[in-house]
Amino acid sequence: MKPETTGYTEGHGERPELARDLKLSHAGAIVVGTIIGSGIFLVPQEMMQAVGSARIVYLAWVVGGVLSFFGALTYAELGAMKPQAGGEYVYVRDAYGPLAGFLYGWTWFLIAKPASIATITTGLVRTLATFPAFAFFSHTCFSTSSALHLFSVTYGQLAAIVAAIAITWLNYIGVRRAGEFQFLFTLLKVAIILAIVVVGFSYRGGTWANFATEFAGAKGGIAGFFAALVAALWAYDGWNDLNMVAGEIRNPQRNIPLSLIWGVATVGVLYILVNAAVQYVMPAASVAASARPAADAVAMALGHAGASLVSIGIAVSMFVTLNGTTMSGARVPFAMSRDGYFFQSIAKVHPRFHTPSVALLVQCGLSIILLLIGGSFRQFFSLAIFAEWLFYMISGSTVFIFRWREPDAVRPYRVLGYPVVPALFVVVSAILLYYTFTDNLRYSAEGCVAILAGVPIFYFFKMKRRREPTSQGNHHNP
Repeated sequence: MKPETTGYTEGHGERPELARDLKLSHAGAIVVGTIIGSGIFLVPQEMMQAVGSARIVYLAWVVGGVLSFFGALTYAELGAMKPQAGGEYVYVRDAYGPLAGFLYGWTWFLIAKPASIATITTGLVRTLATFPAFAFFSHTCFSTSSALHLFSVTYGQLAAIVAAIAITWLNYIGVRRAGEFQFLFTLLKVAIILAIVVVGFSYRGGTWANFATEFAGAKGGIAGFFAALVAALWAYDGWNDLNMVAGEIRNPQRNIPLSLIWGVATVGVLYILVNAAVQYVMPAASVAASARPAADAVAMALGHAGASLVSIGIAVSMFVTLNGTTMSGARVPFAMSRDGYFFQSIAKVHPRFHTPSVALLVQCGLSIILLLIGGSFRQFFSLAIFAEWLFYMISGSTVFIFRWREPDAVRPYRVLGYPVVPALFVVVSAILLYYTFTDNLRYSAEGCVAILAGVPIFYFFKMKRRREPTSQGNHHNP
């Protein structure tokens, strides 16, 4: 059977197109598998240090889950209404014009996704390095020096690059293969998380009294709560990636809303269970003192083998997240190029595999450059988080623009609780954007400079597009 395509056409004959090969199971796995990375295993310490109370940590998890759910509801309407490759790029472009859409796509292409891939692969290597067999990751593989600079690459950097290349290749040879990988390994990831929950609650030394304990050295106050909330939202981050591959989802008007709503709800339940298991085993002060609370909690129940189980879970989790991130990231520059606002080679679809092959390769190349330049997990994360929250806010606001401008448009799904639900999501995104900007001034400022650098590049492509109006074969003509 010939795969259903996105509907992009060219003036002279047909060209290869993206195939709608992702089923509901694949779409749900993209949501769940991309969200659950290393965050749930690592952020309980940061959250406890921020608020100092097991109860308020729970409150941050619940608030973060509700806000993410509100975002998913908002994106469900947008995705069902505009089921095209590129997701947020399409919404921003259609609501605020081609310049705003380009700046989103430029930022996503240049900063957010390469930094996210570098973050995930760096975290994956850091997790694997806890096993004695991978202790050599910290050793230098080769180095060169000059009068001005010493350049060295560790085995860990090479391992991160290999992981990025391997997942890019998987996505290159077919979105269905990448979707099946996502589905199977998401099931494995969920099974490991449930095993951690069962082990935690089976610990004989655990007690419900731990839930009433406090950590005296916490930051506390409103600032502390927002720090905990940002950590929780980072753990929930990734649900929006599904909308980027909307052009390859079967029956998107039904499957996008279902996957987003049930996927985010499932993750929320799993996160609450893991946090409960950790706090059942460890009092607040112990959680605040542990760099790996989930691993330490399971180790108390099962010994060293328990800690290894959690490390394996983190590694599997991050590998699946890497797949979802790689899959979604390439669709944005692809859609932008199809509109004629970027290099046309990036708009190419592989004639055999029906994937945005060039976009995938360029994205991988940018990630490798970041990994070779070097940087810490926190630096890559800080570089990505500002751009992500900025466009969460902008993309979420487009639902109001479309409701006002296109009141009679076909909407297979309408966001529950409109206008309150999307308004709360946009307002909180703005607050968190301010918080992340002030908390990481250097990287946020660099992000702003990179975004603004896209303005002259947009006008370059706009003039080029005007000179060649018949050669673009655009799906969209703003």
